[in-house]
Amino acid sequence: MDLERRNEELEELCLLEGCFPEAEKLKRDTRLLSQWKHYIQCDGSPDPSISPEINTFISLWKEETNETLEEVIAKSKLVLKLIEKLKLILLETPPYDLEDKNIKQYQGSILELQELLHLKFNIATEILLRQASTLADLDSGNMEKVIQDENVTLYVWANLKKNPRYKSVRFSETQIGFEIPRILATSDIALRLLHTHYDHVTPLRPVPTSLREYTATVNHLVKDEVKYEETAVDKELQEEGKQQENESNSVHEEETKFEEQSGSEVQTSFVREESEATKCELEMKLLSETVLSAQFLLIKNANEKPYIFEDNEVDLCQFTTLGGVYHLDILELPPQCKPTKGWMIVEILKEGLQKYIYPPETTEDVETESAFPPIEVTLEVQENVILFEDPMVARWDAEGKHWQTDGISNVSYKPEDKLVTFSLETLGPVTLIQDAHINMPFQSWELTPLDVDQVLLTVTTVFTTIQIQIKENLCLLASITLSNKKHFSILEGKWMTPISFICALKEAGLNIFPSEHSHFYVVINYKDPLIEMKAYRQLALLSSAFAFGWSKWNIVCSSNKVIVKLKEHLSEKPIQKPNWTLLMFSGDRAQRLKINENSETFSEALKEETEFHSTLYHMVKDFASQKAMEKVRSSSCQLIDSVCYMLLSTRVLSYS
Repeated sequence: MDLERRNEELEELCLLEGCFPEAEKLKRDTRLLSQWKHYIQCDGSPDPSISPEINTFISLWKEETNETLEEVIAKSKLVLKLIEKLKLILLETPPYDLEDKNIKQYQGSILELQELLHLKFNIATEILLRQASTLADLDSGNMEKVIQDENVTLYVWANLKKNPRYKSVRFSETQIGFEIPRILATSDIALRLLHTHYDHVTPLRPVPTSLREYTATVNHLVKDEVKYEETAVDKELQEEGKQQENESNSVHEEETKFEEQSGSEVQTSFVREESEATKCELEMKLLSETVLSAQFLLIKNANEKPYIFEDNEVDLCQFTTLGGVYHLDILELPPQCKPTKGWMIVEILKEGLQKYIYPPETTEDVETESAFPPIEVTLEVQENVILFEDPMVARWDAEGKHWQTDGISNVSYKPEDKLVTFSLETLGPVTLIQDAHINMPFQSWELTPLDVDQVLLTVTTVFTTIQIQIKENLCLLASITLSNKKHFSILEGKWMTPISFICALKEAGLNIFPSEHSHFYVVINYKDPLIEMKAYRQLALLSSAFAFGWSKWNIVCSSNKVIVKLKEHLSEKPIQKPNWTLLMFSGDRAQRLKINENSETFSEALKEETEFHSTLYHMVKDFASQKAMEKVRSSSCQLIDSVCYMLLSTRVLSYS
């Protein structure tokens, strides 16, 4: 392969990959447009990214008092939307477009909204419990309240009768509830199970700063280059101005002078336009560099774990929380309302809702295990969560600010009823955890073109097959297959941006997205990150007209090479017996292999009558139809960018 042809191929690839900074520009425009849309909506809701607006909203809500649980749950819908919007801003805005003060502001607003929402639930629970005696059940004599909502499920039980034989608390004729010891059955207490389908307990993840530092350096260099160009242009204009002045000293030749001035103005305009074009070109160069760096960070493996985890502490790099948080509380029953001459008199405690300490801090030589046994709890797993194995239960350690697995025993799971039962020494927030890498490594993958500007990514794991449809800047869960049976998910049919889509799949237990620490927990087929990234970018460029898939030879070849199978795919119908071609790529050289998927031994031998190329694009161009290449060149930059992002997020070349 001669040097001249290599340079030509790389130049053409560079032009084609201009779609990535172009797509990033469109994303920026979309983010600005969303702010403008919110402004012109005038629906009364604050823009959470604007500090005065969100602070005013929080202050006004703090002033609202005596809200019932129903009112708090209704208001929580807006609050959760605001929190979700801020989280998405932090996730979707590239690190190089985020300033430290903005990150601090957004995270501060998220924490303040989360804390205020939980406080409102506590105040509303206290208001409900003050009226417990008036809401008592006629049969049991105790009060029970159940509220179910799309984001929250609340169970409250007040022990008014204090019957020592009433130890089994079950809500609304379900199996959800508690088995309490005698000491609690005879105490002035209330039990609350607040299941938030979201997780506001786990600390927020830090925003990566390495890319911002890199971009600041590149930005500085490019700005210097722009400044240098502008200075050069100004100097050129000044010199031309002096030259024009010297040449037009003859005052009596008015017509000649006028023509020279006109020519000077045209030339000045041309030079300024050229300067603007150069500036624009340099800005696109900066954007291209920063996008490339952001893509590289998506697949870069961390050198070490973030920190050492203590005994019984849940490693959130290895495990993930599922189904939200279950806030389990034993509460002291507040003074009850008393009717007097048509009035309701109630004593309001200054300290508000108080937790009942169980077991007590001082037991005075009483055998704790027999007098204060663990409390048995039965919970229901959230409907849209998929569990691939029996879940583990973790409790929140408020002091250490992490999830722990100690103090929990006798865990059992009924998959047919989606019920988890366990014993807990002390009640508090609990959550279900599952191995974040249970679906890794993948068994196979395939990327197939569909309609115009639509692509289907299929990932097959030990437990499931997930199909993801991609169009423009959106993704959709097309189907999930569990144990060879199609499984319905509430996510199916919902178009989302790639980042929102990935978050939704993770929350549902369908994590096929490795993190920078995943290689510590999964046996992977390590590939050089730079070569892997280049491969994903070029596969995305070709994805509108060619199908790609997993090859068994990708495991055999070295870490500085990747192998994929390819076929031209222009029809919407699947090809019955596809004739796959094997391609090998090393970052700067691509070739067709002589072997096929069914060959007995691996060989890097070049296929007859083919030659080496610098890129996958030019390799494919050698044998592809003209129609296929036209379709590739006319692909939407947003589709190419989204396909590339999903490939970078799943890392199918390393994790299959």
